[in-house]
Amino acid sequence: MLPERGYPPAAMQEPRIAVVVATHDRAHRLALLLDALRAQTIPHGEFEVVIVDDGSADSTPAVLADAERGGDLDLRVLRREPAGGPAVARNLGWRVAHAPLVAFTDDDCRPSPHWLEELLIAAEESPGALVQGRVDKDPEQMHDLSAFAHWYEVRHAGEGFPTCNILYPRDLLERMDGFDESFAIAGEDTDLGWRAVESGAGVVFAPDALVHHGIIPVGPIGRLRLTQRWAMTIRNYRRHPEMPKVKGLFWRHNHYELFRFLVALALPRRFGALRLFLAAPYVVHLTDRRTGPLLAPYLLAVDMAEVMAVVRGAIRYRVLVL
Repeated sequence: MLPERGYPPAAMQEPRIAVVVATHDRAHRLALLLDALRAQTIPHGEFEVVIVDDGSADSTPAVLADAERGGDLDLRVLRREPAGGPAVARNLGWRVAHAPLVAFTDDDCRPSPHWLEELLIAAEESPGALVQGRVDKDPEQMHDLSAFAHWYEVRHAGEGFPTCNILYPRDLLERMDGFDESFAIAGEDTDLGWRAVESGAGVVFAPDALVHHGIIPVGPIGRLRLTQRWAMTIRNYRRHPEMPKVKGLFWRHNHYELFRFLVALALPRRFGALRLFLAAPYVVHLTDRRTGPLLAPYLLAVDMAEVMAVVRGAIRYRVLVL
């Protein structure tokens, strides 16, 4: 790991809030994120930015070097080599920050101009609580929306506590000792959120603290590969048994609908009305993705791959979840 780079001279005042980002091989998206941070409505002296380059092999170092030279953000850049994963990078980032509040977002996101302002309002109204903000698809990328793209949305508190838009008080992060770095690929954000809740921290949702999540084309094979990362997240059901399940068994609602669909297929044809009742929600799910019926077999394959990843995680961590 290379030494950290310091603040520009203008940023010597103590910031109210820190923005921490772990990045890996997303130079173009990172540039959009930096522009969004420059557009924040709170004075730049009131927030610091810490970006941890987790072993990027693209032009990320050049993008960050340009941002440092620009001097228009209170920016600190750190680099890990080789990559250690998002939990390691985020821990490195928040631990070098100075502010009493730490906001996390991701390198495929664009915060809205009032993002930090709204997070600060929510944090000041609920001291000691973690604050989640709304996450919508990036409206400037709707042309990329397809069955072969990845994005994320958050509409209320408690949806896995994703780091694309969440604030923690620094002292809460210190009590929790940050992210568990044994989550190498995914699940570290959910684990930290639940540990915070179990320690007595409140959870506040700030709908106006909006972040736009990029719509990232990954291709048909890439979309299938992404499903496999969820096996590790199932570990959280072993650590946090109170985590909710759909109908007491399923990780996601579409898994429940898929189960009903498969039961409908297994029933004899004489149960026509029951089969239709069981299958209808999943059929709607397959055809309600701006894709039309031609891609339904592929979307079924994606959901089956995701369920199999969850089952693999459930067997590994000895929990009952589908």
